[in-house]
Amino acid sequence: MCGRYATTTDPALLAVDLDAVDETDPDEDLLPEEKGPNYNVAPTTKVLTVVQRHDRSHPDDDATLRVRRMRWGLVPRWTKPAEPGVPARGPPLFNARADKAATTPAFRDALKTKRCLVPMDGWYEWLTEPSADKKATKVPYFMTPEDGSRLYMAGLWSAWRDGDRPPLLSCTILTADAVGDLTRIHDRMPLIMPKEHWGSWLDPDRQVDPALLESPSLDVVGALEIRPVSPLVNSVKNNAPELVDRVDPGTVQDRSGEQISLL
Repeated sequence: MCGRYATTTDPALLAVDLDAVDETDPDEDLLPEEKGPNYNVAPTTKVLTVVQRHDRSHPDDDATLRVRRMRWGLVPRWTKPAEPGVPARGPPLFNARADKAATTPAFRDALKTKRCLVPMDGWYEWLTEPSADKKATKVPYFMTPEDGSRLYMAGLWSAWRDGDRPPLLSCTILTADAVGDLTRIHDRMPLIMPKEHWGSWLDPDRQVDPALLESPSLDVVGALEIRPVSPLVNSVKNNAPELVDRVDPGTVQDRSGEQISLL
């Protein structure tokens, strides 16, 4: 599951890091939280993605990496318009099960040729725990690389068109069964895509390798820190660096009721 995450990635710097083309529009009309670091990214927000595409004017040239902004919440290309240029409202497709994407109508076409990466600093998950008054409360955790590096999640994207209007680009993040210590927090996790698999994953001329849709290795998950954070993240109205800071939770319970210490 991945319904909220944090990213401090700047599109121009990301393009330099990846030797990619920055196709984001600096003059695009964006919400304040979409213009810079966002510590509380929620579905329907425009987010940065990485794709590999051919140049339309030179289709025979090699496909190149491109940084694009997309709406988080995939809009299938066959969605009908509610009004000119506006897609009809449907389910919030911000996550897609990796093991079912090939057979799910909303995702199967995208899985064939429109695969992307979604860069992030880490993602949030909530664990229901007993509080001092014995009432259940949801405690947020932030999963992030211990070395402070950037994560890249496997995603799918779509270009929804209505007539001659500019296409609406949208994306979803794939999820897989959680592994390792992450199973203590949730049974699902976003599908982390290691760098050595980026070429195979992004190549629009190659069919997807089913192995890339499986849960990441224990080594990949073992490099993550599971960090308890402030409940301020519960509200999407809050957006500040302190949302990802570690807080002192004392001793808490995992999903099975076992006492664990995350201090």
